[in-house]
Amino acid sequence: MNAKRILIRKARIVDTTSPHHDQVVDLLLEEDTIRQIGTGLSDEEAEVFEAPNLHVSPGWFDLRAHFWDPGNEEKEDIESGINAAIFGGFTGVALSPDTNPPIDSKADVEYVYKKAEEFPVGIYPFGAITKGQKGEELSEMYDMFQAGAVGFSQGKHPITNTALLKLALQYHRNFAPPLHVMALDQSLAKGGQMHEGEKSIYLGLKGIPALAEEVEVQRNLHLARYAESSVHFMGISAQSTLDILRQARQEGKSFTADVPVGNLYFTDDDLDSYDTNLKALPPFRSVDDRKALIDALKEGLISAIASDHLPQDIENKKCEFDHAAFGIISLESFAGAIGRALDGQLNWGQIIELISINPRKILGLEVPTIEEGNWAELTFFDPQLEWTFARNHLQSKSANSPFIGKPLKGKSLGIFNKGTMVWLAHS
Repeated sequence: MNAKRILIRKARIVDTTSPHHDQVVDLLLEEDTIRQIGTGLSDEEAEVFEAPNLHVSPGWFDLRAHFWDPGNEEKEDIESGINAAIFGGFTGVALSPDTNPPIDSKADVEYVYKKAEEFPVGIYPFGAITKGQKGEELSEMYDMFQAGAVGFSQGKHPITNTALLKLALQYHRNFAPPLHVMALDQSLAKGGQMHEGEKSIYLGLKGIPALAEEVEVQRNLHLARYAESSVHFMGISAQSTLDILRQARQEGKSFTADVPVGNLYFTDDDLDSYDTNLKALPPFRSVDDRKALIDALKEGLISAIASDHLPQDIENKKCEFDHAAFGIISLESFAGAIGRALDGQLNWGQIIELISINPRKILGLEVPTIEEGNWAELTFFDPQLEWTFARNHLQSKSANSPFIGKPLKGKSLGIFNKGTMVWLAHS
């Protein structure tokens, strides 16, 4: 809805960067700007929006999603991915470069921006660190960054060539944010289907040991220090890895890290059903690992939660567990899963930092603080709304969601971005 002026009534601001944090106010939005914040505001020409228990925060930002465009648009394309993001309450999404072909050139970055420009969600493509994601030679990173690449990553393809990764860390450090690297040693994880532990033995499935995560994290921390650079770890999942990161922080090593939303909600105990929609990378680990991840969020050791939205078509999921592809979709259920998993553990001020403020800081992007005169990039939500995720809530082209039929707490009611309101209160 493109109304010239929009009036939001009685919304509680959840924005720890704003002087209005935790206040219940009215907001008058004009075009793409927060024109006025106060109580009892009126404007006869404005379109009015209100809802019970209405909260508003800076628009939610996802650090990592896979939209598969170009190459595998039957799983997801830019438009369907954005529809899923809107339903989930996101105003910004950073896209993994592991498309087919990968996003590894200036033209590829420009292609993504061109396809997404008409939508009310900002799309921010990562560039691949290496050409073709082959791990053999560096991509034209500087050219991609000049074209708008938000950062650089190998997606689900860790760089095994240590010398090449060292070169990438040295090369990019003066013009781009820290490299985003997956915490997984491929040789140690090879053939693994789920978390290695008592449950994998019981189910007869080859495990992915926490060691595979520990070794990769240790290597990349050492490389980053040698290169006088920093690194962002994607998808931390194991308690033992957190111990390594805790020690690294004490030693002054520079890094940030995120956790996928699925690893906060599920554990390996949920895999008794052999449901392939629960086959994720990193794998869902033990109850103790899940508790440790939540503690790491509390202490700030992990500073962001990512959707790690990875659509897979039915052929890649409706098969034996050993042959199924990794990946879950989670944009639509994101807030409700977090609200349920972290209920009583973190408040929504802390959660908004993890899903809106910190992701932008990690990428060096400006935070859309809720203040008069600032540009308006907002998410509206009800943090207490309890609901059950259903198949009809899916907006993605794919249906590999482990959240279908699961109880959630908290739901997006709409977004405002680029001067456009999308209201979902009755979805």
